[in-house]
Amino acid sequence: MKTPPLRSLLLLCISSLTFASAASPSLDAAELTLSPGDHICLVGNALGERMQHQNWWETLLHRRFPEHQLVVRNLCFPGDEPKTRIRSENFGSPHEHLKHSGATVILFFFGFNEAFAGADGLPSFQADLTSLIEETKQQDYSGQGPPRIALVSPIAFENTGDRNLPDGKEHNARLKLYTEAMTRVARAAGVGMVNLFGATTDLFRTNPKRLTLNGAHLNSSGYQALAPLFMDQLFGASNTPHDKSLRAAVSDKNFHWWHRYRAVNGYSIYGSRGAAGSDGTYNNTDVMERERAILDQMTANRDQRIWALAAGKQVAPTVDDTNTPPFITPKTNVGGVDDPNRKTGKLGSLDYLPAAEQQKRFTLAPGYEIQLVASEEQFPELANPVALNFDNRGRLWVSTMPSYPHWQPKSPMDDKLLIFEDPNHDGKADKCIVFARGLHQPTGFELGNGGVYVAQQPDILFLEDRDGNDVADTRTRKLIGFDTADSHHGIAAFEWGPGGGLYFQEGTFKFSQVESPYGLTRLHEAGVWRYDPRTEKFGVHVSLAFANPWGHVFDRWGQNFIADASPGYSYWAAPLTGKIDFPLKHPGGSQHRRIAKQTGGDPQFQFPTFYRKRTRPSAGCLIVSSQHFPPESQGNFLLCNCIGERSILQHTVQENGSGFLGKEIEPLVSCADGNFRPIDLQFAADGSLYIVDWHNALIGHLQHNLREPNRDHSHGRIWRIKHKTRPLLRPPAIVGQPVPVILDLLKATDDRTRYRARRELAQLPTDQVVPALDTWKDALPATDPEHEHHLLEALWMYQTHNVIRPQLLRTLLETKDHRARAAATRVLSFWLDQIDQPLKWLQPRINDSHPRVRLEAIRALTFLQGDAVVELALEVLNYDMDDYLQFTLDEAMRHWEQ
Repeated sequence: MKTPPLRSLLLLCISSLTFASAASPSLDAAELTLSPGDHICLVGNALGERMQHQNWWETLLHRRFPEHQLVVRNLCFPGDEPKTRIRSENFGSPHEHLKHSGATVILFFFGFNEAFAGADGLPSFQADLTSLIEETKQQDYSGQGPPRIALVSPIAFENTGDRNLPDGKEHNARLKLYTEAMTRVARAAGVGMVNLFGATTDLFRTNPKRLTLNGAHLNSSGYQALAPLFMDQLFGASNTPHDKSLRAAVSDKNFHWWHRYRAVNGYSIYGSRGAAGSDGTYNNTDVMERERAILDQMTANRDQRIWALAAGKQVAPTVDDTNTPPFITPKTNVGGVDDPNRKTGKLGSLDYLPAAEQQKRFTLAPGYEIQLVASEEQFPELANPVALNFDNRGRLWVSTMPSYPHWQPKSPMDDKLLIFEDPNHDGKADKCIVFARGLHQPTGFELGNGGVYVAQQPDILFLEDRDGNDVADTRTRKLIGFDTADSHHGIAAFEWGPGGGLYFQEGTFKFSQVESPYGLTRLHEAGVWRYDPRTEKFGVHVSLAFANPWGHVFDRWGQNFIADASPGYSYWAAPLTGKIDFPLKHPGGSQHRRIAKQTGGDPQFQFPTFYRKRTRPSAGCLIVSSQHFPPESQGNFLLCNCIGERSILQHTVQENGSGFLGKEIEPLVSCADGNFRPIDLQFAADGSLYIVDWHNALIGHLQHNLREPNRDHSHGRIWRIKHKTRPLLRPPAIVGQPVPVILDLLKATDDRTRYRARRELAQLPTDQVVPALDTWKDALPATDPEHEHHLLEALWMYQTHNVIRPQLLRTLLETKDHRARAAATRVLSFWLDQIDQPLKWLQPRINDSHPRVRLEAIRALTFLQGDAVVELALEVLNYDMDDYLQFTLDEAMRHWEQ
């Protein structure tokens, strides 16, 4: 497939480097001789990118060449290939960044992602590498002539022994071919070639420790073990010792460089929104490019500290950064009768009310009341709360980000993840525990697998508390490669799907590339991701030109709904979840017209919302499923509105054809305090509803400068809604309970009780859960009115543990309830590569009596290829078609034509 050129989409990047030979055990040191003052740039994929966060290799480099005063700049992005590297608007070309860094030596890390193309991809890979090298040889980034170049091969794939991960045999056969191809290119071009594939093949065979996160990407121990091997291949054998204080200095330097190079608000710095936020003198670009210049100088100051430590000199306890340029502080644009944000209702009040006064200004639907759970008044840590969750013990967790919208150099980076305890169960927090601090823009998080997945833009961290003291003591960069164009379009709305996948979302302007053991996934201009922590499978769940999706929820039967914040649109998701490959996207999102020339589809088409939108914007969403709430509210769709009405909007939802139809009814709650900014919500274990109040007079990026002086960094509140006359629920015990007891909670009426039970079962060992699940499933009485749903919960739990039960799947595919059949068809779509004759499984689904099942079957077929697949999909035309079905079929055909 030939991808179209996109000004802000594809950077066709010709920049490469080469070193030793895959056939030779190491690189002849004469092939790469470093000179004092060399500027070494790393360019390429995740193997190189992670080095700046591990810092083992760079520490050895300075230790071995203490008098050279070397400068190292990491320009790698996960997923980068010799020719195709996607970046957000005006990020800058590879040549521009190499020029900025004054590169005299370039190390190119390629071959891992490209190897998934197999032998068929070798000719184009070799041609791209050759072209890259020749173009790079013609550049002078430093004023000293062309850079010296070396290619660095991919590492081998580690057989971890985990049954859920590939064993690496097929991977290593491909990786060997691509290492050999890189060697041929390097020899022909007269550049160096480092054979890390051969070195790590031996390393994985002889080292008893697990050295990778997922077979494909090294963990910290892996990078520590790789560092001396990499040094030996580059410069010849040595026995350079590690230096803890030097590594800390390297880490500090790379921290500042990272936040300069990967600034989280690129679209408001060098992109189109850089012109916004003007105070009449300075706009965003002026203010934030000055801060990047400050970070450049701070990085250079830390280079000097590294050189001094490497040379054995004494250094001051802290780095002296008094030589940086001054900050630019813009004038405020807030206030006055002509304030446009006041006129449009976006502005709150700079006179913040105490929480008790704010509480008087709420209006609630009949029968409900609201109480304060926590505020900045009792807990100063609760500044700028953005997301909440409840753990399996029933405790409230909240992420905060006072660094929003952009961390400022020379200030502490101290966003947090908090735990609130309420031991007397009165709904008022009594204790706040800082589970993790020093975070960066944690726009979303989710608990699971013994830890917490948390957004740390542009990464997803996995935090663990291994000693049980409620403080994170282990941090792993679990998923990387997400873009940094806009912090309030960052990774958000974390939600476990019923089958064990973790879903999360990012907004427009972003261009992301994420590597996995199964290949490279690219997504641009917004979408929803899906990650399976057990198998490490990763991919795009929805590729639609959203503006900024911030809400995602699954109903009782596994149908999901997505809220797009900026336009206030909410969608039934199933028709949007068929496979579509980059750079195409499904048409119809709020940003579709802007990018339709690159992504395909009718520019005028708008994908239907499942109810008529009245106001905007939105944030988190939820489906009412709480026995504490009255029967008539069950199944209602709740939506946070954080500007237009500052309320929790409420909609009834009913089935309609293949999809759903909603209707707005009276809001659950609204507030006359303009600083009330509901942004997330969730039911607690007792059935009450908790709401995160961002509580800020200002909101958004576009309306004010990123450094607008009146942005608030101290307020934040959590509210709780109860019904006045209905009793609260008694929270069930989950943590530490026997597996059969937890399995019985899958029969619970409330969605969140089952959600937390699934989350607990997911993190227990498979060899404990599956035998008990077999017994539980077989004992379910067929006369139970909820029998089909209980079986579905069993199927989802098998899926979570990556255990296929074909007979159970077939039973649910053929059961009476169309909702169960549709859900089972969705599960089938995830098992197509693990079952025999998948078309025979799908043929009855295409001919099902219910249109939603037929739609799910078309969606599932998009993950297969071939004429027989297309012919089967067209059988759906033998039945009545509604708009959702027609869209799903049309998009499937467009995908296959691609």
